[in-house]
Amino acid sequence: MLKILHRLIGITGKYKARIRLSYITSFVKGIMMKAPLILSFVMICLFMQGQMDAKKCMYLGIAIVASVIIEAVFEHITNVLQSATGYMVFADMRMKLGDHLRKLPMGYFTEGNMGKISAVLATDMVFIEENCMGVLSELVSFIISQGLMVLMMFVMDIRLGLLAALIVLAFVIVGNLMLKTTLKHSVIKQEGAESLTEEVLDFAEGIGIIKSFNMLGDRSKRLTGEFEKSCRESIEFEIAYSPWARALYLTFGIGTSLMLALAGLLFGKGMLPDTYMVGMALFLFDMFVSIKSYYSQMARLTVTSASLDRIEEVFRAEELKDDGKKTLQDVNTLNTEIPAIEYENVSFGYTGKDVLKDVSFKVNAGEMTALVGPSGGGKSTIASLLARFWDVGSGRILVNGEDIRSVSSGSLMDRISMVFQRVYLFQDTIYNNIAIGRPKATREEVEEAAKKARCYDFIMKLPEGFDTVIGEGGASLSGGEKQRISIARCILKDAPIVILDEATASVDADNEKAIQDAISELCRNKTLLVIAHRLKTIKDADQILVISDGQIVEKGDHEELCELNGTYANMVSLQVS
Repeated sequence: MLKILHRLIGITGKYKARIRLSYITSFVKGIMMKAPLILSFVMICLFMQGQMDAKKCMYLGIAIVASVIIEAVFEHITNVLQSATGYMVFADMRMKLGDHLRKLPMGYFTEGNMGKISAVLATDMVFIEENCMGVLSELVSFIISQGLMVLMMFVMDIRLGLLAALIVLAFVIVGNLMLKTTLKHSVIKQEGAESLTEEVLDFAEGIGIIKSFNMLGDRSKRLTGEFEKSCRESIEFEIAYSPWARALYLTFGIGTSLMLALAGLLFGKGMLPDTYMVGMALFLFDMFVSIKSYYSQMARLTVTSASLDRIEEVFRAEELKDDGKKTLQDVNTLNTEIPAIEYENVSFGYTGKDVLKDVSFKVNAGEMTALVGPSGGGKSTIASLLARFWDVGSGRILVNGEDIRSVSSGSLMDRISMVFQRVYLFQDTIYNNIAIGRPKATREEVEEAAKKARCYDFIMKLPEGFDTVIGEGGASLSGGEKQRISIARCILKDAPIVILDEATASVDADNEKAIQDAISELCRNKTLLVIAHRLKTIKDADQILVISDGQIVEKGDHEELCELNGTYANMVSLQVS
């Protein structure tokens, strides 16, 4: 229990002083919780001993009322210091997590971690900030209150004190055994929550494909299975916890009975004054409430431990190093003897699989290099490595003659624009979606970029024009419209290097002409790295690389490769036929 509490305190960072201050207020609150009982005991003793008068009665009454008020005030202060701190801690942690995710390689997001990230943000952090940060103050109060009760027993009779201490020890033993059991099941329960989140996301994102292939029954069964598994694991958690919860209540009941029995025995033998016996009756049913309440928080804290494990696991994911100090100049204004882009013996792999093997090529400033080849050959990986979505395994990639690992990520990304087939737009205005390309751009510049991208006309037909809010992912727009907006923001960015995953590969004929015109505007006077699917669009490329099995198997322009009568020539003939 104390280890979990220490972990909770450890994540508070700069707010740790507030937590420590709350210990003081919790200490006072813990004393004030028992003050009315102790003062009532003093009052009863004075009455029974015939020593009570009006003044003493008034003073004791005032003291009781004051203790209740002080307890309420210090509880409020503790909540402000501690519970409110929990929300501030996790607000900062979410920002820190966002910054951390931004620095992770793309491979982390493609290796089945989306469910984990979603569960951490939507479940783990929410659970801890809403259920556990406030518990810290309660636990301190419970410990202080229980200590006072045991101390009172020692004051009344050393034998009562020793028995009370032994019963508290019994609570500790039962509580620690309960902790071991619930920790194990909490991990299983939280892993199940992650698996369920992953399945829900997969189902929601793929609902179009699922419906079109009439797979609702099959996928629904999988989703239902995850819900049933989550339900089963939650029930198993409760089943594992319940016997220990009963043991806790039994310890409370038996302990209370033993205290009453011992007090009665001592009183019967004349070894305990009648005033103390009355006091015992007064304290009896509150004697072990604090320690019972302390361990009743166990289920909540063990889930917290499992949640902290998962949060820490995400934060442990290794970031791409961004310690480069150099900046890049505009590649199109440099001496053309220095290649704008150069791959030197680049190899790369992940999850134990080699994706690229000793890839080398150069792209001169203002030229177009096209990557073609079978699916899974490594074309997209080559482009992604240029943008440092991953770092190379061996070899190096140079831009302007500089290893991209030696320049800052910000400087690199300022020089690169990317247009891919799968476009993502944010749930925001069309204006803001375009302005992402250059946030400081004027409205006139944004509108001019939209005109060049051939999307101005359809934007102006929307209810609010550029201020129209589109659905998440651009759900309220057609594929071609989304693509043109994504090109508009790249035109606005005006980066000298453009990575282009042929944007017309999956759009209808009506949109293809507009998108081709938009791409022409984007690519004017730029250095291009193009992943080509329709070979007719790259006939005029300065260089074509045929990528297969992670290697360059052919290199040249369209005419040269056709004359080789190899892989490229075969691809051309297949597309023509």
